[in-house]
Amino acid sequence: QVQLVESGGGLVQPGDSLTLSCQGSGGSSLDGYAVGWFRQAPGKGREGVSCLSSIDSVTYSANSVKGRYTMSRGSDKNTVYLRKNSLESEDTAVSYCAARATPSGTRTFLRRSDYDYWGQRTQVTVSS
Repeated sequence: QVQLVESGGGLVQPGDSLTLSCQGSGGSSLDGYAVGWFRQAPGKGREGVSCLSSIDSVTYSANSVKGRYTMSRGSDKNTVYLRKNSLESEDTAVSYCAARATPSGTRTFLRRSDYDYWGQRTQVTVSS
């Protein structure tokens, strides 16, 4: 089992960039886990935006954020980042990271049902 902690959210202006972090905590590590980032805008459902495979760090992003969001795994293997560029007001949302319990090679996943462990969330607000 892995415990996830997100950080890096905050208030930014349109056009700004922001990097979210997700770490395993409490003695657990994200090394070897497939990880996904999800967001939930006010009044909307939770949407998968980016994901990273358990090995080789293959990434995939949803069309809604492709070209603006970049996911990566840190050299410590325990931290996963989501870099958000060219932020717009529509990017205002609560963000969650999630980890998949079953090792899955280089496959990537963007459905909520593919993930077993979830962080507490971090808020990203884009406003002038």
